[in-house]
Amino acid sequence: MKFIVVAGTPGAGKTSILLHAIKELKIRKHKPSVVKIDCIQTDDKRRYEREGIPIKVGISADMCPDHYSIYNIDDMLAWCKGDMLIMETAGLCLRCAPYTDKCLAICVIDTTCGPNTPLKIGPLLTTADVVVTTKGDLVSQAEREVFREKIYEVNPKCRVVESNGLSGMGAAELVDIICSVPECVILSNMVLRHTPPLAICTLCTGEKRTSKSVHSGVLRNIDGFEEYDGE
Repeated sequence: MKFIVVAGTPGAGKTSILLHAIKELKIRKHKPSVVKIDCIQTDDKRRYEREGIPIKVGISADMCPDHYSIYNIDDMLAWCKGDMLIMETAGLCLRCAPYTDKCLAICVIDTTCGPNTPLKIGPLLTTADVVVTTKGDLVSQAEREVFREKIYEVNPKCRVVESNGLSGMGAAELVDIICSVPECVILSNMVLRHTPPLAICTLCTGEKRTSKSVHSGVLRNIDGFEEYDGE
């Protein structure tokens, strides 16, 4: 089985470019299944179902979507109904990354979000094998080139694919990459490519008060000093 993880911020165009790519995969006789991870709600299930693609939706709710997807990887792989599992996840905090050592890691990023945005994204982009840029038709050629260079600055080993979710541009190139990845006979005992955030604090567990006196855990002060307060 091939295991592909597609992560990126909401609205970047992950689902649109994936739908184009999956159509090409089916032409090439592959049988992909998709797990869609979102935080609160998603209408994308119907978009996949209209194309006859096996789709399972997971709602992470109060849990970080990356943590949620990592925690449920074994169940997703067991559910997969074809020769390829594509996991699409929201990837909201940019400090986490759901990529494992045995997956093809694809980060989808919106070109219109600013030329320095690649420098502000952590492991979600820096540990990806492929970075798919979207909405490039909305910015100038110079801006696209600067954006690409910023990506290579933080992830020099990645492959950048320029795409368009409306026209399907870039989907065939992405499929070529997916098809070139070898299948994994054993997908158990995977490990993450990057360490998750250091630990949780009381804000993570639901404390709403803002005073420092009520918070504990791994904390970082505005001057950069990091401390641990708690048992």
